[in-house]
Amino acid sequence: EAFFCMMEGVGTPDDIDRGMRLGTNAALGPLKLADSIGLDTCLSIMRTLQTQFGDSKYRPCPLLVQYVDGGWLGVKSGRGVFYYGPGKAESIAEKAA
Repeated sequence: EAFFCMMEGVGTPDDIDRGMRLGTNAALGPLKLADSIGLDTCLSIMRTLQTQFGDSKYRPCPLLVQYVDGGWLGVKSGRGVFYYGPGKAESIAEKAA
């Protein structure tokens, strides 16, 4: 859902993560968590859930598919939703602007 929010322009990646962290008292927002897990792994999980349950609520967000197809896999590749440089993570969207 966080990827759909990002794709639809509901907020910046930072805003989406901050809202979830503050609202749920979680240590990481959903987008940083996905980057940590690996976007390719998240995509694989979404595809498996959709296939196994046959429910469209598990359909992968097209933006997630684009990121994975483009090699943006998260922390392990150095970029995903956020850019992982030497000791600093910043939103790719903000870096590109």
